[in-house]
Amino acid sequence: MLRQKYSALVSVLMIMLLLLSACSGGGAGSGTASQPAADPAASEDMQELLPEEGAKLTVWDSGDQKEFIEAAAKAFKEKYNVDVTFAELGPDKSMGQMVTDGPAGVGADVFAGVHDQIGQGVSAGVVMPNDWFEEDTRSRNSELAIKALTYDNILYGYPKSVETTAVFYNKDLIDAVPADWNGVIQFANKFNDTKANKFAIMWEVGNGYYVFPFLGGYGAYVFGKDGTDPQDLGLNSQQAVEGATFIQSLNKILPLKTSDINADIKKSLFSSNKLAMNISGPWDTGSLKESVKNLGVGMYPNLPNGKPMTPFSGVKAYFVNAYTKYPNASKLFADFITSEEWQVKNFEMNGALPSNKNAAASETVQKDPIASVFLKQFENSVPMPSIPAMAQFWSPMEAAMSSIWNDNKDPKQALDNLVNQMKSNISTGQ
Repeated sequence: MLRQKYSALVSVLMIMLLLLSACSGGGAGSGTASQPAADPAASEDMQELLPEEGAKLTVWDSGDQKEFIEAAAKAFKEKYNVDVTFAELGPDKSMGQMVTDGPAGVGADVFAGVHDQIGQGVSAGVVMPNDWFEEDTRSRNSELAIKALTYDNILYGYPKSVETTAVFYNKDLIDAVPADWNGVIQFANKFNDTKANKFAIMWEVGNGYYVFPFLGGYGAYVFGKDGTDPQDLGLNSQQAVEGATFIQSLNKILPLKTSDINADIKKSLFSSNKLAMNISGPWDTGSLKESVKNLGVGMYPNLPNGKPMTPFSGVKAYFVNAYTKYPNASKLFADFITSEEWQVKNFEMNGALPSNKNAAASETVQKDPIASVFLKQFENSVPMPSIPAMAQFWSPMEAAMSSIWNDNKDPKQALDNLVNQMKSNISTGQ
């Protein structure tokens, strides 16, 4: 009997303790194993990402970004009390360097890179996903920029700027870029003087970066419809052949060998009033403004099929080194320097075209007649595939275009050879 009373008393006390525990469940520091797990989304909203104690960051980027990064670093230091040091290493080389330096513990904490190198970085395990700021990054940036920085359905990097190609023109030689290629050809028939090296329009005919706008406009693709399938090569399809056949026909208005057309030659002719239209990217804006008094830029002319050309585009971003000692501080800085405010400042200081939607739509950017056109062309572009197999595109395409343009080879045969060579290189890992 006594044992029964004792058991009943214990049961009552246990119930009271459970009730007291439940009532105090919302208090600070009261988390216990008996409490239900908090909603992850609600928990994240309540949290704040803070830099690690004693964090110090190194950032890699090109030399022309030094002043911009140092200005952002100063503001970041005032907000988070974290020192940021700039070191010069351009986006075109940083990912390859990080593959070596990251695991060795000597790589930058944050580095600027180009989206088409993500596959290399992810395969080597040196790039940290954009996880904490993913939702904000997706909502505030161009959909194309986000697509470019997404690899295997994971977002890497914090987009800082975008670029593509369009048509620079000399307003003293032509009023505007013609709406279609028929207009370009008609103008060329009047303007061209091959003996005097005068040409209506020029692009790097043998370079796959400048070839793709034609092929893509006809419906061709490189690696599947979304650029992620190395087994699906759409470069010898009927659409690709139509595009290459049209390119071949333009030899009549640009009768030069592919080896005689490069960036320096184009720029020299354009600057000396011997080239009316120069297909290039925003990276040439500064130097062309200095050499061409009345510089303009226009969208690509429509193709004979009535459709717009679709150039490749690139997205530059800041990436967080997967081996950094300070992941929190690194994520905070990458997000900070790619905000709307700092993308507008980068445009003002360096002409970098914003990926941030609000920054791109700002009066500061839209009132610029060159930047606004490039941003418009960017929205009708195709992000370069970022899978490692893209490395096998450039040399075979150069060889194919050389035979099509210089030797008048049948486009179908040349593109078949291109695809066969790419497949062979991809299968052997060359």
